[in-house]
Amino acid sequence: MPSADASLSCAGNRCPCGSGQRYAACCGRYHGGVPAPTPEALMRSRYSAFALGLHDYLLSTWHASTRPRVLDLDESTRWVRLEVLDQIQDGDKGRVHFRATFRAERRWAVLEENSRFVQEAGGWLYLDGTPSVTRLKPGRNDVCPCGSGRKFKSCCGLG
Repeated sequence: MPSADASLSCAGNRCPCGSGQRYAACCGRYHGGVPAPTPEALMRSRYSAFALGLHDYLLSTWHASTRPRVLDLDESTRWVRLEVLDQIQDGDKGRVHFRATFRAERRWAVLEENSRFVQEAGGWLYLDGTPSVTRLKPGRNDVCPCGSGRKFKSCCGLG
């Protein structure tokens, strides 16, 4: 379940997953207990859970065979952009290839992963993935890595 703070911070706002929908109509419903209908929907809701700090949701949507006992997440990490590159669903198995851009302290990076999902008891679960992290060094006049389309110096590079 999401924390009250996470739910309120997204109330009436766009979903962190980048779908363009409002949080309540997108990942908010999955965070509230509705099962995600596809591997991509679950992956998007897990990305949003990372962005909102919903540790319980992340653990509850992780397959028991690969789930860590605790999550040790860096609270200073700010997830800013999700790109779904490919997705495949075949019966009760699925794969989602995605790229997630984040900022940790003053450093920018991209996590790219091919994630595997399985469906059990009518719900999708994250099984595992093959991640790679690449550091970004955006220049002042580069397009901002957050996906706004603005120059870095006029967007996330302020300050």
